[in-house]
Amino acid sequence: MQRALAIREKALGPQHPDVASTLNNLGMLLQKQGNYAAAEPLFHRALAIWETGSGWSTPMWHPALNNLGTLLEAQEKYVEAQPLLQRALSIRIKALGQSIRRRHSS
Repeated sequence: MQRALAIREKALGPQHPDVASTLNNLGMLLQKQGNYAAAEPLFHRALAIWETGSGWSTPMWHPALNNLGTLLEAQEKYVEAQPLLQRALSIRIKALGQSIRRRHSS
């Protein structure tokens, strides 16, 4: 995954959404391995890329915010985790509402 990240950064540039996806995925792998210290900056970097490129309304934010929130929760950083998890939930609810409205209007 680290090699894939390096290739994507070189080919697409460090601010590309695909780089953010790879950062997020690598962060998830490191989190599952218990390497929270290495995972956290990757999640933060992925979120920064998505924030500047997509805006908060993009459904992509939901898993990224959720992943960082659960990482912080696992480290018992509850005060930091709560707003991220609440924001992830709000985005998911909004995205689901839009999806339901589209289905009913067809």
